[in-house]
Amino acid sequence: MPKPFQFNASDVNIEKRETVFQGFFRMDKLWLTHPRFDGGDMPTFTRELFIRGDATCVLPYDPERDQVVLLEQFRLGALGRNQSPWLLELVAGMNEDGESPEEVAQREGQEEAGLSFSRLDKICDYLVSPGGTTEMIHLYCGQVSTADAGGVFGVEHEHEDILSHVVSADDTFAMIADGRINNAAAIIAIQWLQLNRDRLRREWRA
Repeated sequence: MPKPFQFNASDVNIEKRETVFQGFFRMDKLWLTHPRFDGGDMPTFTRELFIRGDATCVLPYDPERDQVVLLEQFRLGALGRNQSPWLLELVAGMNEDGESPEEVAQREGQEEAGLSFSRLDKICDYLVSPGGTTEMIHLYCGQVSTADAGGVFGVEHEHEDILSHVVSADDTFAMIADGRINNAAAIIAIQWLQLNRDRLRREWRA
């Protein structure tokens, strides 16, 4: 059996590329071909690609109180589903040119929740939906104190209206189990916390 990853980016031939929409985000149309697993070549085909920059997401966690901070805000992409379009999410923001993910984490922690992270543990980097968008998420768990956390935050000119909630770790795990939290970054980070909570409570409280 062949091993995975026998092809790489140099095996893709982009014959033509054009921008079909430019607004807050960008959409490109590509004509391309690439090798097939059977040894042949894929005939030229087209795909639309949503050009979206990378983002950084952080799960704020207080190891002393065993609490997390979750942010509630309106999300247009959830409208029309059989649920509220106000979701419980992580601290998150788009990476600006020249910013490291850690710098984005600190900036967004302040803007969205009034929080500063005393340390950031990397969870993973993952592609959000690589079949149609370029976006990569840089995912972290950040140490905070929840003593004074909570309240309404957001940047006015970005039309942000964010309610910050302090929630026990156990209640947060329950919201993953019953589907009340159903966005990818939050699910990955909270399940990571379930696996690493005991270690974090030892190391971060030392």
